[in-house]
Amino acid sequence: MSIEYENKNEWWSIELNKNGVLVNNLFILRTERKISQKELAYQVGVSRQTIASIEANRYNPSLILAFEISAFFNKEIYEVFQYKL
Repeated sequence: MSIEYENKNEWWSIELNKNGVLVNNLFILRTERKISQKELAYQVGVSRQTIASIEANRYNPSLILAFEISAFFNKEIYEVFQYKL
């Protein structure tokens, strides 16, 4: 799959690799702050099971949830979530 973008002043194209995976540092960030999955879930408005699934890389959060989690830890989104090829 590729994406192309054309503007009056620029043009670019990128190839998207569907084999990438979204990984995260949630477990590390949580243990540094000494908070439970349940507490993090409460703070960002999801279930504890959602946090557990995100930590285990079984579930990819919505973009909004990813930003909310990052904001909770006072981190930029790329410091919490990384896309690995």
